[in-house]
Amino acid sequence: MNTPELRPACVFDMFARINQVPRPSKHEEQMISFLKSFGEELGMETKVDETGNVLIRKPATPGYEQKPTLILQSHMDMVCEKLPDLDFNFQTDAIQTYVDGEWLKAKGTTLGADDGIGCAIEMAILASTDIEHGPLECVFTRDEETGLTGAEGMKAGFMTGDMLINLDSEDEGQIFVSCAGGRNTTATFRYQREEAKAASFFLKISLQGAVGGHSGDDINKKRLNAVKTLSRFLYMVQERCGLQLAQFNAGKLHNAIPRDGVAVFAVPAAEKEQVKAMWNIFVSNIEEEYHVTEKNLQFSMESTSAEPVLPQSVSVKLIQAMQAVDNGVFAMCQDEEIAWLVETSNNVASIVTGPTEAVVLCSERSNVMSALDNQAATVKAAFQLAGAEVVQGDGYPAWKMRADSKLTALAVETYKELFGKNPQVLGIHAGLECGLFSEKYPNLDMVSFGPTLRGVHSPDERLYIPTVEMVWRHLLEILKRV
Repeated sequence: MNTPELRPACVFDMFARINQVPRPSKHEEQMISFLKSFGEELGMETKVDETGNVLIRKPATPGYEQKPTLILQSHMDMVCEKLPDLDFNFQTDAIQTYVDGEWLKAKGTTLGADDGIGCAIEMAILASTDIEHGPLECVFTRDEETGLTGAEGMKAGFMTGDMLINLDSEDEGQIFVSCAGGRNTTATFRYQREEAKAASFFLKISLQGAVGGHSGDDINKKRLNAVKTLSRFLYMVQERCGLQLAQFNAGKLHNAIPRDGVAVFAVPAAEKEQVKAMWNIFVSNIEEEYHVTEKNLQFSMESTSAEPVLPQSVSVKLIQAMQAVDNGVFAMCQDEEIAWLVETSNNVASIVTGPTEAVVLCSERSNVMSALDNQAATVKAAFQLAGAEVVQGDGYPAWKMRADSKLTALAVETYKELFGKNPQVLGIHAGLECGLFSEKYPNLDMVSFGPTLRGVHSPDERLYIPTVEMVWRHLLEILKRV
């Protein structure tokens, strides 16, 4: 990484160090050890709770000892997505970054700026010797991306401050004061495979090159969902010609819009030409539907070898369920001032067909908890009708806006003074750990902001370099005046 052109250098130097440390969600052991050593080498009080969250406490600079303790918080894990043909192991390999104009990107993988850049900002503040601030607690939570289990497992009393700045937002100039709650649904179809009918012809279809993105923040941006798109074609063939499903694998992560997928199925040999013609028409229609948002879609159909298939009864019900299950925006917010914000949504995130079972994962979100319950029930019912076993987690709560927030007022005031314009004060249709913190620390005054990121949760993830310095200046002014 060419650090001299990246400012502030102290932050980008820390980010470069972080990207040498593998940190997939649920496999953050190396990152926990790295952060613990970092705090101890600075001679600062460092502790790790039983969940794996790390807290490093930095005393106030002289003259600021009487200021209230402020918590800075980021999550240490990253979404691990890569281009399909890239040989890369997220458990062992370092992220390779490069500068493209004013953007920082990674070579074929997610960049890890979500939320590695937040961690880097905290580490730069901890290592600094010339920043004015009161007592600080820098907190690094684990496993935010696959269920917020680090924040969920944190016990009351681990943090002691009364104010918290979450550094996990993705649009500079926006200060977030509320977020959506979420829940995951797992549907399992069980079966014993069998041989395909006589005179069957096997076809393999694939889709790749979709934009993908964050299943909350990008759900309203008319991006193709590879699981749902392939399901559409399978349903069409099933209705017109009949088919026997052998494989259906698409998507990877609950919090990412699926970008690619593959399906293998058998049709009566007499119908193969009709199915090929249907595919050509289908591809043309999909390209037209998504001609604005999806510029790099790649479709293929080819004949393939015969293999054991799902029983007809399971195959039919599975494909019907995949066609029926709700995906995308379910409702927008009713309040006039935030009518632009998605209220409730579902992301059909992945499907995997194994030797004896097919597993479908969906992710529901809502800023209204009763609406979240309803959306989760809607998804559950679709799979129950198809005969699947359905399991839903407890999820995580929404974070409600605090009308009397002194921290919000200070964040707005300092931003205006620094940059001569008003920041936007918003809610977000994504999960933030602030929701879980608000349950265990009901009096905690919180805001969330960060530099501009695009393409998060995909190999197109990129960080807009100039905004890092803006966030840095804003944060240092808050530290001085809180």
